[in-house]
Amino acid sequence: MSNVRHNWTKEEILKIYNKPLMELLYEAATIHRIHHDPNTVQVSTLLSIKTGGCSEDCGYCPQAARYHTNVEGNDLMKVSHIKAQALRAKASGSSRVCMGAAWRNVKDGPEFDQVLEMVRTINKLEMEVCCTLGMVTENQAQRLAEAGLYAYNHNLDSSEEYYKEVISTRGFEDRLQTIDNVRKTNVTVCSGGIIGMGESIEDRAGMLVALSTLNPQPESTPINALVAVEGTPLEDEKPVEIWEMIRMVATTRIVLPETQVRLSAGRTQMSNEGQAMCFFAGANSIFAGDKLLTTPNPDVNEDMKLFEKIGLIPQKPFTKNVQPLTIEAKDSKFVDLGEKPKWTRPQHKIQRNEQKKIKAKETRKQEK
Repeated sequence: MSNVRHNWTKEEILKIYNKPLMELLYEAATIHRIHHDPNTVQVSTLLSIKTGGCSEDCGYCPQAARYHTNVEGNDLMKVSHIKAQALRAKASGSSRVCMGAAWRNVKDGPEFDQVLEMVRTINKLEMEVCCTLGMVTENQAQRLAEAGLYAYNHNLDSSEEYYKEVISTRGFEDRLQTIDNVRKTNVTVCSGGIIGMGESIEDRAGMLVALSTLNPQPESTPINALVAVEGTPLEDEKPVEIWEMIRMVATTRIVLPETQVRLSAGRTQMSNEGQAMCFFAGANSIFAGDKLLTTPNPDVNEDMKLFEKIGLIPQKPFTKNVQPLTIEAKDSKFVDLGEKPKWTRPQHKIQRNEQKKIKAKETRKQEK
């Protein structure tokens, strides 16, 4: 019988987060061993298939067009290029390729058709395929599922309350709706958030309430430490201390016992010892490769050296769920509907985001 709970309260989660560290680690490690092999780690490679030019105002993101961050944009990559990178990732030990596009939401048309072909291509390489493309409709999620998508990532980012302090161009409910649309398919859900954006510990607990009350809970949850990028509204936030990351990972493991918890962005700021503590606390997934979309990440060879030192091995693909079938485009039951959904655009303004937008405009004028 599963002991997964869907009725966690913020008060209960705060009590867990604030336990004496050794007690917290013991509880998290015990739960981790009940549900997972403690000596395996799922390794993913994240590829930015379309970089920059995003219309959103996410305060942490260097890909937002309204900020000046020196991120070089590129059009959607070709399928052949993605296949070559996927093969390199597989050879280096990755079992999953995650493809990210700097889109507000998926739009039906040639570019989405191209992404579907990327999914088919990578699934045929016997690798798990994940996409993070913004909001999706139920029909779009079904088309991704038919192509052979294994997971769809759509992070909640923070608590519903603090979310409004970071993003004003799309609503928290739209994120939940996207997850619900994905749940109507056989695609697994990857959803987590970021700590270190100026939020309180209560907000971190609030995010875990939102994730844990999803039924079923996400199969994968990335815990990101903010990488403060110059030019973004959050550029002056202090780095997250390793103790905060360890506590967040351990608390997530306890609240989401069957979920694979991914030690995600911010690992370049962590020592090997700190990362090892996170693995002990219940993290059992990482992103490999020298870049996460646009921010730095440890070299894959360094990760493999760390794995060897502490006795971890990469998890094989399709260990947790069976490999999806790939249906070719000509045989697809779900077709392009030319949908134009009206996703939410909240009306509030975030002062620091607005200030960075104004400063970016001034900087671009001076550069001309």
